[in-house]
Amino acid sequence: MDKAKIKEILKRLTLEEKASLCSGMDFWHTQKIEGKDDIPVIMLSDGPHGLRKMYESSTNPNESIKAVCFPAACALACSYDRELVQEMGKALGNECQSEGVAVLLGPGANIKRSPLCGRNFEYFSEDPYLASQMAAAHIKGVQSMGVGSSLKHFAANNQESRRLSVSAEIDERAFREIYLSAFEYAVKEAKPQTVMCSYNKIGGEYSSQNKRLLTDILRDEWGFEGLVMSDWGAVDDRVKGVKAGLDLEMPSSMGKNDKRIVEAVKNGELDEADLDKVVERVLMLAYTGDENRQYAAKWDKDKDRALARKIADGCIVLLKNDKRILPLDSKKKIAFIGEFADKPRFQGGGSSHINVEQVASALEYSKEFAEVSYAQGYITYEDKTDEKLLSEAVELAQESDVAVIFAGLPDAFESEGFDRSHMKMPQCQLELIEKIAEVNKNVVVVLHNGAPIEMPFADKVKGIVECYLAGEMVGAAQCDILFGKVNPSGKLAETFPKKLSDNPSYLNFPGEGDTVQYKEGIFVGYRYYEKKEMDVLFPFGHGLSYTDFEYTDISLSADEINEKDILTVTVTVKNTGKRDGKETVQLYVRDTHSSVVRPEKELKGFEKVTLKAGESKRVVFKLDKRAFAYYNTEINDWYVEYGEFEILIGSSSADIRQKASVYVETDKVIPMHFDLDSLGGEVMSFPEGERIFGKVLSLVNMGFDAAQADENAAKAARAMFNDMPLHTMVSFVPDESITREMIEDIVKELNAAAIEYAKK
Repeated sequence: MDKAKIKEILKRLTLEEKASLCSGMDFWHTQKIEGKDDIPVIMLSDGPHGLRKMYESSTNPNESIKAVCFPAACALACSYDRELVQEMGKALGNECQSEGVAVLLGPGANIKRSPLCGRNFEYFSEDPYLASQMAAAHIKGVQSMGVGSSLKHFAANNQESRRLSVSAEIDERAFREIYLSAFEYAVKEAKPQTVMCSYNKIGGEYSSQNKRLLTDILRDEWGFEGLVMSDWGAVDDRVKGVKAGLDLEMPSSMGKNDKRIVEAVKNGELDEADLDKVVERVLMLAYTGDENRQYAAKWDKDKDRALARKIADGCIVLLKNDKRILPLDSKKKIAFIGEFADKPRFQGGGSSHINVEQVASALEYSKEFAEVSYAQGYITYEDKTDEKLLSEAVELAQESDVAVIFAGLPDAFESEGFDRSHMKMPQCQLELIEKIAEVNKNVVVVLHNGAPIEMPFADKVKGIVECYLAGEMVGAAQCDILFGKVNPSGKLAETFPKKLSDNPSYLNFPGEGDTVQYKEGIFVGYRYYEKKEMDVLFPFGHGLSYTDFEYTDISLSADEINEKDILTVTVTVKNTGKRDGKETVQLYVRDTHSSVVRPEKELKGFEKVTLKAGESKRVVFKLDKRAFAYYNTEINDWYVEYGEFEILIGSSSADIRQKASVYVETDKVIPMHFDLDSLGGEVMSFPEGERIFGKVLSLVNMGFDAAQADENAAKAARAMFNDMPLHTMVSFVPDESITREMIEDIVKELNAAAIEYAKK
């Protein structure tokens, strides 16, 4: 429906009816207006890695229909595969259509600031470029099926501790470069129908009533035209929210906030024009959802399960493979050990929890590949060693050629609603791994977790397979990888530090009182570890294959470009092994001589390429201004500093294979900074500076005249032409003739003029 028709409908609504549309009818539906049956009611439902639709006959929002659980975002991002993520989005969109759901709540693009965040399994990465690319692909997939997405949680929802009240205190540069950038590309490129605000405050203001966030940045700067909804129960002051650009409060406020809005309009606190803007967007979403409804959509769950397995195959990361212990030789005696082999942990807890019909275990699917023995080894309902289970597992490992231990974090260790207090695995599992490694030298550990963990066993085992939370078909995918049916191609979307205290947020997570200080600034994840030259357990972008890849012949389209130009980068990648495989080629950019502190390098491109054994392909990247820019808070804009930039291409952030350099010119003038110690003839370099500097000369000359100091005046004139600092020049003048306050006022005027000049 076009905007003109929406405006006509709006004219027919009373003030009270308008106010009622500003919140949900119940937990999942938009408001119904009696007597206005032409205004559709649409359903919203949880995602983002499966459909969590509430039973219509239930009053409990946690009772949901049976659905297919795809890999969670923590695993999905490790695919580095936009097409695969988009394919998953299409499947989710089709599921929504078959169930009458108009908006799927997801994906989550928040940055993994700390490995302790309880909701990290729902988020993509520590890197904003990767997070935004994955989010955009997810949105495009879902919305291609006529279903809306809700990009969340906007913004800075980086912890669960006190999430309803905590204020994230982030400096502007870090806010722009890290936390907002994770959303920006997804908003501009994928154009989600809705954006969901977060619970927390940012700089002391709740996200749900933060005009700078919801209107100035999201709408005015980024051009977002969709609807902004609250997270469920994330509204503090509904009237402030309307003014700020919060369109839809979810769930229903049971009429309480409707009355508050009506009162605010009547007493002049709220302009009805602002209310109309909000209601227009609610109406647009409702009509769009209704018009896009595909009643003939069919949900083929078997097809979606097959897709879930395919996606999980592309997400699993091979972290370690000493002496090529993997893939497993099916002719050998293989032991599967650990409860997760039989009952895998495949998803996180909270609002994204999917009610599944079946779960594929590795123990079950191993029958497709080999005869495998099994021992439970440990219990998951508490962290306590069961001596009988431990003994049985050690005995089985002792008589086996290879012991594959399925381990990781139980549900109780991580979930929405609370943050972890440490990065450790259950002690009973660590003891199991240690004991088995003592009796069998061929040990592989298969991990199930939503975020990084410490691995004291890393040097004691030959193989480590990171599965994250890979959905209901995780066991099938694990066997595909372990037995070599599929060549692993996942890459880490976050760094695994050696220990928790290495993490840059360690001293400031989750904060004190009602605030959390983001004192690490832009140095999140690999940006920090590399700047500190710190050893990590596994670096960002790391992931092994059963084949080998060679990188050669990097080429740039130009040696020097203007910031408005597009730089084309190409590199040849060859599969030098004997197996077909997929490699994620990663491109990083490094500013070699920056005048501001910047990371050693930043991810600015990636492409996943499929290569047959012996095959070569040219991989192409396109880099625009943002690939070279940092956010300059003086001009409140992205700024490219003229100079040399290195283009680094590799298999991980720590494995750079090819390098090249380009010089980038800028059209924007950076503001000059003046103070009492540096103010000299350089102010003449911009028009306003020349005029303002005339004031300085007038003051100096007045002082000279008063002292009749002709000789000193000559010295001062020479000093000016030699760019001598102003305070030196002024030293020739009697103190009573020119005051520090006079000069400070002029310095302030100069700096303001310099900023305005740079903006132009």
